[in-house]
Amino acid sequence: MDMADLPVQLPEAPASPAAARARFFNSGNAFNIKLPPVPAGEFSTVAAAALAPEAPTGLLPCDQSAAIGCDFPATSPLMLARYATIAAGQALDLAFRATGAIAYVIQGAGEVAAAGETFHYGAGDVFLLPGAARVAAAGRSVLWIVTNEPMLAFEALNPTPSLLPPVHYPAVEIERQLALITGMGSNETTSGHALIFSSEGLEAWRNITPTLTLSLNTLPPGAFQRAHRHNSAAITLVVQGEHCHSLIAGAAHPWAQWNTLVTPAGDAHSHHNAGGVQARFLIVQDGGLHYHARSMGFQFLE
Repeated sequence: MDMADLPVQLPEAPASPAAARARFFNSGNAFNIKLPPVPAGEFSTVAAAALAPEAPTGLLPCDQSAAIGCDFPATSPLMLARYATIAAGQALDLAFRATGAIAYVIQGAGEVAAAGETFHYGAGDVFLLPGAARVAAAGRSVLWIVTNEPMLAFEALNPTPSLLPPVHYPAVEIERQLALITGMGSNETTSGHALIFSSEGLEAWRNITPTLTLSLNTLPPGAFQRAHRHNSAAITLVVQGEHCHSLIAGAAHPWAQWNTLVTPAGDAHSHHNAGGVQARFLIVQDGGLHYHARSMGFQFLE
C-alpha cells in the first residue's frame, strides 16, 4: 500500500481530550490539498457603482471569496480591496480587523481621525491607517482601500488561534504512527517517510496551526532525501542520527543532536544519512500560509 492512499489516522487509545484531538498524516498524503485557483478577476462593475454620484456612504468589496473557497471576504487569499464611498457632509467609520489599511483618494476631500490624530485629505493622496478610523467628507469622496484582513482571517480559522484547544501527541502514539508508514511504499512525488501532525479542528488543512506545519522526517541508514526546494522556510530540530548532514544552497551543514538548523525559503536542499541508525528530524514550516496563498512552489531538483 502506498502512503498516499492511507486515510487520516487517529490515536489508538487517547488518555485525555488533548490526546483525542491528535490527527496524523504522512509525507504521501499531507501535501496534496487541492484548492481552487485564484481568478484573474476585474471589478469594473464595483468601481462603477462606487463612482456613481448617487452611491450611498459605505464600503463596496472586490470579493472573490466564493471563487477561491474562502469563508471570509477576499480579493486574493491574503488581501482584500474595497471602494469606500462617503457622501458630502457624512462620515464613514472604519473598523477593519487588519494590521493596517492602505488608502488612495480617487476623488473628494475631507478629514481623517485615527489613533488620536487628525489630518486633511484630498484627491490623489495616499495614506496608511490602523484598522479603526473615521473618514469625514467635506465633498463627496471615493477611496480605494486595501487591507490584509484575509490573512488574519485565515489565521483565525475555527477554532481561532487564541482559543486553539490543547492537542497532545504522546511519544508512544508517535512511534505507532511511524511504524505504520515505515512499512509502506511511496512514489516519485513523495519526499521520504515523514509523519505529519494535525488536529481535529484543522484536519482539512493537515496543519498543526493555520499557518504552520509540523513533520517528523526520517531517513534510513545510508539513505538521502533528494534535493528539492519550496517557498516556505524550515526550522529543523535534529532529534536522532549520526554522520548526517544537510546540503543547503550547495553548502554542507553537519548535524548534531538537538541542534537547530534553518533552511531559508527557496534554497535548494537535501538531507543525507551516512550513519548506521535511522535519522529523525522535526521540521516546522510556515507552509500553511503558502498553501493558502497557492505559493508553495515545491519541486524536486533531481
